[in-house]
Amino acid sequence: MKQLCCALLVCLPMTAMAYSIEVEKQLNGAEVSATSQEIDHNMGALQLYNYGSSDAKCTAIFRSGPEAPRTRRVTLPAGESHNLTFKSNRSIIKLRIKLTCELL
Repeated sequence: MKQLCCALLVCLPMTAMAYSIEVEKQLNGAEVSATSQEIDHNMGALQLYNYGSSDAKCTAIFRSGPEAPRTRRVTLPAGESHNLTFKSNRSIIKLRIKLTCELL
């Protein structure tokens, strides 16, 4: 019984690290897939993949609490993928990402 309690206490910090990520997409006809990822307690990422037959220009605005929003821009060639990352100075509680893409 003591071993089970110790195992549960060891696993507790791993479950406390999780935070939620909201992605608001405005694709404007671009065929882009967006997958959010939690990398660390103060770092997040957005993986973009262009399924379309033409290039797409994407802008992601990362917001986390009281910090200033951070903007990341990328031009995605057709059939290519790219990662956009965000690192906060504090632990992230909730990460909001606004993604805007348009065809070139």
